[in-house]
Amino acid sequence: MGDLEALQVFLSVAEHRSFVAAARHLSMTPPSVTRTVGALEERLGVQLLLRTTRQVSLTSAGAAYAARVGPLVEGLRAAAEDLRERQGETSGLIRINAPMSMGERILPDVISQFRTLYPKVNVSLTLTDRLVDVVADSVDLAIRISGQPRDKLTIWRKLCPVRRVLVAAPRYLEAWGTPREPEDLGEHVCLAYDAEGGAEIWELNRGAVRRRVRAGAELSSNNGDLSARLVENGEGIALLPRFIVEAGLASGTLVTVLDDWSLPELWLTLYYPPYERLPMRIATFSDFFETHVTETHPV
Repeated sequence: MGDLEALQVFLSVAEHRSFVAAARHLSMTPPSVTRTVGALEERLGVQLLLRTTRQVSLTSAGAAYAARVGPLVEGLRAAAEDLRERQGETSGLIRINAPMSMGERILPDVISQFRTLYPKVNVSLTLTDRLVDVVADSVDLAIRISGQPRDKLTIWRKLCPVRRVLVAAPRYLEAWGTPREPEDLGEHVCLAYDAEGGAEIWELNRGAVRRRVRAGAELSSNNGDLSARLVENGEGIALLPRFIVEAGLASGTLVTVLDDWSLPELWLTLYYPPYERLPMRIATFSDFFETHVTETHPV
């Protein structure tokens, strides 16, 4: 194994803090990973990793070495991918972050179909409802459901609006009554759906009339599907993207309330680091994803 490949193995072990996890990530066997790192340490004459029965950690020398060689290896990888793309080959790694509920519903089919067409593209996917920093978190593409983008350090692509609705279970409304005006929500349990699991403010509009309602005093969640299940269980009223509650509305386990009041528009948006030129693999995936969510599986 060459020096570059050995460095990639070492950096993967350092990242995952495990020879087994690194082997899985690199499609190697754990003994091969162990031998490769051992041979690298022998060539350098320095111990890079501390091995215990529970975990693997960097020595001080290993941490300093990883900090120096990591950007070099990443630069070589990016240069190789750029060269292949200039030859018209869509390949390389795409690091994607997406909201939890959308990722679970939509991305399995999108990624499977995309890799069937572009088998040389590798995908690293993380799901979180937190709005990640695409630069600090080393993400190539972040899929977000949010308001007007304000981040000046990234570039973005708005795909389509995402409709939200206020929902409750029929049995909850039978017990608590159906709100007719936003002011009535003060007598109800309003569940917050917030990235940090805290309170949120609902802004409702009807013509020139605007009302603000604070939700989450009694119950909040950082996951849309969990919030929907709580509402179906009769725990209160929640403001959720319609694609999350579509099945519940269709089956009758959920109903909408205050339909004559509108809510601020949210958009499905793709965020990228400040590329000078969007890499082909990322541009191709973006087009593929947009077609899927706007034509095949609207949100």
